Amino acid sequence: MAELGKIERPSIESVEGKRKLYCVPGIHPIQEAPEDYKTLFTKFWDEAERQIERLEHAGKVRKVFCEYLIPSGKDAAAALGQINERAAGIMTKKQQEDAEVLAIEREDLLGPFFDWRNCLAVVGTEEVASKVLEFYRESFDRRLKFMLNAIDTGLGSGEAGLLVISDEQRLKLQFPPDIEVFLVTPPAYDDILKWMRIRFRDMEMKQDRKKTGGSQPETE
Repeated sequence: MAELGKIERPSIESVEGKRKLYCVPGIHPIQEAPEDYKTLFTKFWDEAERQIERLEHAGKVRKVFCEYLIPSGKDAAAALGQINERAAGIMTKKQQEDAEVLAIEREDLLGPFFDWRNCLAVVGTEEVASKVLEFYRESFDRRLKFMLNAIDTGLGSGEAGLLVISDEQRLKLQFPPDIEVFLVTPPAYDDILKWMRIRFRDMEMKQDRKKTGGSQPETE
């Protein structure tokens, strides 16, 4: 597996005849996001688009896959545009270059996955959490199995594909050995991860203050 940040371009000879998958982290907009995140989001997708073009020296993108996207073909870009305009822009460009968009999600698998994930976020007792977690993992595994099969059957011999997906999900996908995976890792990605860690830390601190009535015990 090659990481783009560590190479100038993939060796064409080393991947000749292999299927290739260019994986972009699924960075999506956040509702009512502050300006600093919007700036990082724009920078990330600008850098990602340039890196994808560099990777295409090893093979032009012929298939496009994207997490959370159920429609395929011509309807896919419009549907993705409601979630992520920047990713949809890249998808549209690839379609204009004769790439085909194939679905890796199915409604009857994606819906339960979201429901169980939402349940985990609100459950309050350990006993219930363990049960919900079990159902969540089962739902997640069924969804990943469908994803992997859709990519394996959709990506033809010697073809290159573009996959937009979170690192958490990508790491759990065991691709066939004849698929060479290239990670698109824009410099702004680390900045976004840092921003998210700080945001979640601040949210946890606010929740802790609410639990303690907004006051901290005095220390002597």
